[in-house]
Amino acid sequence: MTALPVGAPSPEPLDTTTSIETPEHVRFGLRVAGPARRALAYGIDLVVRVLLVALVIACLVLAGFSSQFEELGTGVVFVGVFVLDWGYFVLSETLMHGQSVGKRVLNLRVVKEGGHPATFLDSVLRNLMRGVDLLPTVVIPTYLVGVVVMSFDARFRRLGDLVAGTLVVVEEKHDLATPLKMTPSPTPAEQERLVGVLALEEAERDAIELFLRRARRLSPGRAQELAEMIAPELAKRSGVPYDDPVRFLALLHSRSAQRKVRSAAA
Repeated sequence: MTALPVGAPSPEPLDTTTSIETPEHVRFGLRVAGPARRALAYGIDLVVRVLLVALVIACLVLAGFSSQFEELGTGVVFVGVFVLDWGYFVLSETLMHGQSVGKRVLNLRVVKEGGHPATFLDSVLRNLMRGVDLLPTVVIPTYLVGVVVMSFDARFRRLGDLVAGTLVVVEEKHDLATPLKMTPSPTPAEQERLVGVLALEEAERDAIELFLRRARRLSPGRAQELAEMIAPELAKRSGVPYDDPVRFLALLHSRSAQRKVRSAAA
Protein backbone atom coordinates (compact mmCIF):
# COMPACT_ATOMS: atom_id res chain seq x y z
CA MET A 1 0.00 0.00 0.00
CA THR A 2 1.44 3.37 -1.01
CA ALA A 3 0.34 6.93 -0.38
CA LEU A 4 -0.15 9.14 -3.41
CA PRO A 5 -0.93 12.86 -3.68
CA VAL A 6 -4.35 13.74 -5.00
CA GLY A 7 -4.25 14.33 -8.73
CA ALA A 8 -0.93 12.56 -9.25
CA PRO A 9 -0.80 9.89 -11.98
CA SER A 10 -0.64 6.29 -10.87
CA PRO A 11 2.83 4.78 -11.27
CA GLU A 12 1.32 1.43 -12.31
CA PRO A 13 -1.16 0.48 -15.05
CA LEU A 14 -4.73 1.43 -14.24
CA ASP A 15 -5.92 -2.15 -14.69
CA THR A 16 -3.73 -3.40 -11.83
CA THR A 17 -4.15 -0.64 -9.25
CA THR A 18 -7.01 1.18 -7.63
CA SER A 19 -6.83 4.40 -5.63
CA ILE A 20 -8.70 5.01 -2.37
CA GLU A 21 -9.05 8.55 -1.07
CA THR A 22 -9.35 9.20 2.67
CA PRO A 23 -11.38 12.09 4.14
CA GLU A 24 -8.04 13.92 4.50
CA HIS A 25 -7.64 13.75 0.67
CA VAL A 26 -4.73 11.31 0.83
CA ARG A 27 -4.93 8.56 -1.77
CA PHE A 28 -3.72 5.02 -1.14
CA GLY A 29 -2.93 2.73 -4.01
CA LEU A 30 -4.02 -0.91 -3.80
CA ARG A 31 -2.87 -3.47 -6.34
CA VAL A 32 -5.85 -5.54 -7.42
CA ALA A 33 -5.50 -9.24 -8.22
CA GLY A 34 -6.16 -10.28 -11.81
CA PRO A 35 -8.04 -13.38 -13.05
CA ALA A 36 -4.88 -15.48 -13.56
CA ARG A 37 -3.59 -15.04 -10.01
CA ARG A 38 -7.03 -15.57 -8.53
CA ALA A 39 -7.46 -18.73 -10.63
CA LEU A 40 -4.21 -20.13 -9.22
CA ALA A 41 -5.40 -19.36 -5.69
CA TYR A 42 -8.73 -21.04 -6.44
CA GLY A 43 -6.88 -24.08 -7.77
CA ILE A 44 -4.97 -24.41 -4.51
CA ASP A 45 -8.19 -24.05 -2.53
CA LEU A 46 -9.81 -26.68 -4.79
CA VAL A 47 -7.07 -29.15 -3.91
CA VAL A 48 -7.54 -28.37 -0.21
CA ARG A 49 -11.30 -28.93 -0.46
CA VAL A 50 -10.88 -32.21 -2.35
CA LEU A 51 -8.55 -33.41 0.38
CA LEU A 52 -11.09 -32.38 3.01
CA VAL A 53 -13.86 -34.28 1.20
CA ALA A 54 -11.64 -37.34 0.90
CA LEU A 55 -10.90 -37.14 4.61
CA VAL A 56 -14.59 -36.88 5.50
CA ILE A 57 -15.49 -39.81 3.23
CA ALA A 58 -12.68 -41.92 4.68
CA CYS A 59 -13.93 -41.21 8.19
CA LEU A 60 -17.51 -42.13 7.20
CA VAL A 61 -16.36 -45.35 5.56
CA LEU A 62 -14.41 -46.32 8.65
CA ALA A 63 -17.50 -45.54 10.72
CA GLY A 64 -19.62 -47.91 8.61
CA PHE A 65 -21.67 -45.43 6.56
CA SER A 66 -20.38 -46.51 3.13
CA SER A 67 -23.58 -48.46 2.32
CA GLN A 68 -25.61 -45.26 2.58
CA PHE A 69 -23.64 -43.41 -0.12
CA GLU A 70 -25.49 -45.21 -2.91
CA GLU A 71 -28.80 -43.91 -1.56
CA LEU A 72 -27.79 -40.29 -1.88
CA GLY A 73 -29.42 -38.56 -4.83
CA THR A 74 -27.82 -36.12 -7.25
CA GLY A 75 -29.58 -33.21 -5.58
CA VAL A 76 -28.09 -34.06 -2.22
CA VAL A 77 -24.64 -34.22 -3.81
CA PHE A 78 -25.13 -30.78 -5.37
CA VAL A 79 -26.23 -29.36 -2.03
CA GLY A 80 -23.18 -30.89 -0.38
CA VAL A 81 -20.87 -29.38 -3.00
CA PHE A 82 -22.45 -25.94 -2.51
CA VAL A 83 -22.25 -26.11 1.28
CA LEU A 84 -18.60 -27.15 1.11
CA ASP A 85 -17.75 -24.47 -1.45
CA TRP A 86 -19.60 -21.75 0.45
CA GLY A 87 -18.65 -22.83 3.96
CA TYR A 88 -14.97 -23.32 3.22
CA PHE A 89 -14.47 -19.81 1.86
CA VAL A 90 -16.69 -18.08 4.42
CA LEU A 91 -15.00 -19.82 7.33
CA SER A 92 -11.45 -19.35 6.05
CA GLU A 93 -11.95 -15.71 5.01
CA THR A 94 -13.45 -14.95 8.42
CA LEU A 95 -10.82 -16.73 10.51
CA MET A 96 -7.87 -15.73 8.29
CA HIS A 97 -8.96 -12.08 7.89
CA GLY A 98 -9.91 -12.10 4.22
CA GLN A 99 -7.72 -14.99 3.11
CA SER A 100 -8.08 -18.66 2.27
CA VAL A 101 -5.24 -21.15 1.96
CA GLY A 102 -4.82 -20.36 -1.73
CA LYS A 103 -5.01 -16.62 -1.19
CA ARG A 104 -2.41 -16.76 1.56
CA VAL A 105 -0.01 -18.75 -0.61
CA LEU A 106 -0.32 -16.14 -3.40
CA ASN A 107 -0.41 -13.10 -1.05
CA LEU A 108 -4.02 -12.18 -1.83
CA ARG A 109 -6.62 -10.76 0.53
CA VAL A 110 -10.29 -9.78 0.34
CA VAL A 111 -10.91 -6.19 1.50
CA LYS A 112 -13.72 -3.67 1.30
CA GLU A 113 -13.67 -1.22 -1.59
CA GLY A 114 -12.58 1.46 0.87
CA GLY A 115 -9.55 -0.58 1.90
CA HIS A 116 -11.06 -1.68 5.22
CA PRO A 117 -11.07 -5.34 6.33
CA ALA A 118 -13.95 -7.43 4.99
CA THR A 119 -16.51 -8.57 7.56
CA PHE A 120 -18.25 -11.90 8.06
CA LEU A 121 -21.36 -10.56 6.30
CA ASP A 122 -19.22 -9.44 3.34
CA SER A 123 -17.80 -12.94 3.05
CA VAL A 124 -21.27 -14.48 3.22
CA LEU A 125 -22.60 -12.21 0.46
CA ARG A 126 -19.64 -12.62 -1.92
CA ASN A 127 -19.64 -16.40 -1.54
CA LEU A 128 -23.40 -16.79 -1.94
CA MET A 129 -22.88 -15.51 -5.48
CA ARG A 130 -20.14 -18.04 -6.17
CA GLY A 131 -22.75 -20.50 -7.50
CA VAL A 132 -23.72 -17.96 -10.18
CA ASP A 133 -20.09 -17.29 -11.06
CA LEU A 134 -19.58 -21.04 -11.62
CA LEU A 135 -22.24 -21.21 -14.35
CA PRO A 136 -22.95 -22.68 -16.88
CA THR A 137 -21.97 -25.73 -14.82
CA VAL A 138 -21.54 -26.03 -11.06
CA VAL A 139 -20.13 -29.55 -10.86
CA ILE A 140 -17.17 -28.66 -13.07
CA PRO A 141 -16.07 -25.18 -11.88
CA THR A 142 -15.47 -23.37 -15.18
CA TYR A 143 -16.21 -19.94 -13.64
CA LEU A 144 -17.30 -18.76 -17.09
CA VAL A 145 -19.74 -16.15 -15.79
CA GLY A 146 -17.25 -14.99 -13.17
CA VAL A 147 -14.44 -14.62 -15.71
CA VAL A 148 -16.66 -12.69 -18.14
CA VAL A 149 -17.81 -10.29 -15.41
CA MET A 150 -14.25 -9.79 -14.16
CA SER A 151 -13.03 -9.09 -17.70
CA PHE A 152 -15.43 -6.16 -18.05
CA ASP A 153 -14.66 -4.69 -14.61
CA ALA A 154 -11.72 -2.33 -14.14
CA ARG A 155 -11.06 -3.79 -10.67
CA PHE A 156 -11.46 -7.45 -11.70
CA ARG A 157 -14.50 -7.95 -9.46
CA ARG A 158 -16.74 -10.96 -9.92
CA LEU A 159 -20.46 -10.86 -9.13
CA GLY A 160 -19.86 -11.72 -5.49
CA ASP A 161 -17.46 -8.80 -5.10
CA LEU A 162 -19.91 -6.39 -6.76
CA VAL A 163 -22.72 -7.47 -4.42
CA ALA A 164 -20.58 -7.38 -1.25
CA GLY A 165 -18.58 -4.28 -2.20
CA THR A 166 -15.24 -6.09 -1.91
CA LEU A 167 -11.94 -6.32 -3.77
CA VAL A 168 -9.26 -8.97 -3.94
CA VAL A 169 -5.89 -7.26 -3.62
CA VAL A 170 -2.27 -8.31 -3.78
CA GLU A 171 -0.36 -7.76 -0.56
CA GLU A 172 3.16 -6.61 -1.25
CA LYS A 173 5.71 -8.31 0.96
CA HIS A 174 7.93 -5.97 2.95
CA ASP A 175 10.53 -6.47 5.61
CA LEU A 176 8.48 -5.73 8.71
CA ALA A 177 10.27 -8.08 11.07
CA THR A 178 12.06 -5.38 13.09
CA PRO A 179 10.16 -2.49 14.66
CA LEU A 180 10.91 1.01 13.47
CA LYS A 181 13.12 3.14 15.70
CA MET A 182 13.54 6.89 15.39
CA THR A 183 17.08 8.20 15.22
CA PRO A 184 17.49 10.39 17.15
CA SER A 185 14.70 9.46 19.57
CA PRO A 186 11.76 11.86 20.05
CA THR A 187 12.59 14.70 22.41
CA PRO A 188 10.29 15.60 25.33
CA ALA A 189 9.30 18.76 23.46
CA GLU A 190 8.32 16.79 20.36
CA GLN A 191 6.31 14.33 22.41
CA GLU A 192 4.54 17.17 24.18
CA ARG A 193 3.49 18.72 20.84
CA LEU A 194 1.79 15.48 19.80
CA VAL A 195 -0.16 14.86 23.02
CA GLY A 196 -3.50 15.97 21.60
CA VAL A 197 -3.03 14.64 18.08
CA LEU A 198 -5.71 12.25 16.86
CA ALA A 199 -4.66 8.66 16.23
CA LEU A 200 -3.77 7.65 12.70
CA GLU A 201 -6.03 5.36 10.73
CA GLU A 202 -4.61 1.87 10.22
CA ALA A 203 -4.16 2.49 6.49
CA GLU A 204 -2.32 5.74 7.19
CA ARG A 205 -0.06 4.11 9.77
CA ASP A 206 0.80 1.28 7.38
CA ALA A 207 1.52 3.68 4.52
CA ILE A 208 3.79 5.84 6.69
CA GLU A 209 5.64 2.78 7.96
CA LEU A 210 6.29 1.57 4.43
CA PHE A 211 7.55 5.02 3.48
CA LEU A 212 9.85 5.25 6.51
CA ARG A 213 11.39 1.87 5.74
CA ARG A 214 11.91 2.87 2.14
CA ALA A 215 13.30 6.28 3.12
CA ARG A 216 16.37 4.59 4.58
CA ARG A 217 17.45 3.71 1.04
CA LEU A 218 16.61 7.08 -0.51
CA SER A 219 18.62 10.25 -0.74
CA PRO A 220 17.60 12.93 1.79
CA GLY A 221 16.20 15.11 -0.97
CA ARG A 222 14.05 12.36 -2.44
CA ALA A 223 12.79 11.32 0.99
CA GLN A 224 11.79 14.92 1.73
CA GLU A 225 10.01 15.17 -1.61
CA LEU A 226 7.96 12.04 -0.99
CA ALA A 227 7.17 13.00 2.61
CA GLU A 228 5.81 16.37 1.44
CA MET A 229 3.11 14.52 -0.49
CA ILE A 230 1.23 13.56 2.68
CA ALA A 231 2.76 15.55 5.56
CA PRO A 232 0.85 18.81 4.88
CA GLU A 233 -2.55 17.09 5.05
CA LEU A 234 -1.68 15.32 8.30
CA ALA A 235 -0.22 18.51 9.77
CA LYS A 236 -3.40 20.41 8.88
CA ARG A 237 -5.56 17.76 10.50
CA SER A 238 -3.47 17.58 13.65
CA GLY A 239 -2.77 21.29 13.93
CA VAL A 240 0.95 20.64 14.48
CA PRO A 241 3.49 22.52 12.32
CA TYR A 242 6.72 20.89 11.21
CA ASP A 243 10.11 21.77 9.78
CA ASP A 244 11.24 18.35 8.58
CA PRO A 245 8.41 16.36 6.89
CA VAL A 246 10.25 13.04 7.21
CA ARG A 247 10.77 13.44 10.95
CA PHE A 248 7.21 14.69 11.34
CA LEU A 249 5.88 11.48 9.78
CA ALA A 250 8.24 9.44 11.95
CA LEU A 251 6.91 11.21 15.05
CA LEU A 252 3.30 10.55 14.05
CA HIS A 253 4.07 6.90 13.42
CA SER A 254 5.94 6.54 16.71
CA ARG A 255 3.05 8.16 18.59
CA SER A 256 0.51 5.92 16.85
CA ALA A 257 2.57 2.79 17.56
CA GLN A 258 2.75 3.68 21.26
CA ARG A 259 -1.01 4.12 21.41
CA LYS A 260 -1.52 0.78 19.68
CA VAL A 261 0.69 -0.98 22.22
CA ARG A 262 -1.11 0.66 25.16
CA SER A 263 -4.51 -0.25 23.66
CA ALA A 264 -3.46 -3.89 23.21
CA ALA A 265 -2.15 -4.05 26.77
CA ALA A 266 -5.41 -2.69 28.13
